[in-house]
Amino acid sequence: MARWKIDSRLRQAAFLAQIGHESGQLCNLVENLNYRADRIRQIGQASAVGSRWRSLVLRADELGGKPEHFGDAVYGGRMGNGPEASGDGFRYRGRGLIQLTGRSNYRAAGEGLGLPLEIQPELLEQPEQAAQSAAWWWAQHGLNELADAGRFQDIGSIINTGQPGRIPNGAADRKELYDLALKVLV
Repeated sequence: MARWKIDSRLRQAAFLAQIGHESGQLCNLVENLNYRADRIRQIGQASAVGSRWRSLVLRADELGGKPEHFGDAVYGGRMGNGPEASGDGFRYRGRGLIQLTGRSNYRAAGEGLGLPLEIQPELLEQPEQAAQSAAWWWAQHGLNELADAGRFQDIGSIINTGQPGRIPNGAADRKELYDLALKVLV
């Protein structure tokens, strides 16, 4: 955290809460893409018309229980990934403590950290690289400044949706972890 200026109580609490949520309490360094068909339909039907998730509803039976195919379908052709058939969606799925996702993010983080992440994406499954990539991404997206300003929900929104002003997935869990971190970091 020191390297990336996550160096105050507010910044540290916000960082720990977000990576705690994203990594399942620091237990998951690789995104689990093993969705059942009924869950794909449920999430897709609750998503905005025209969204990637909505488009997968009709393919739920094909993709359910098949993490590689699902990852390629949900992430293919986005975030610097090649089309679905390229395999990039699954190859560059969420990894690390902040669940870095997409070939372009792997490339940028690799350049920022001096690591061959685009060639060896599994490096983000190692604790040191998982932590460094999360802190690097945090700093690159100006999240220290948002933590200083008390814009905690916007931090989660940027991490989860790519932009501020939305309610991120797991907002209640993120807030609970934040409140706990504030109590612990005195």
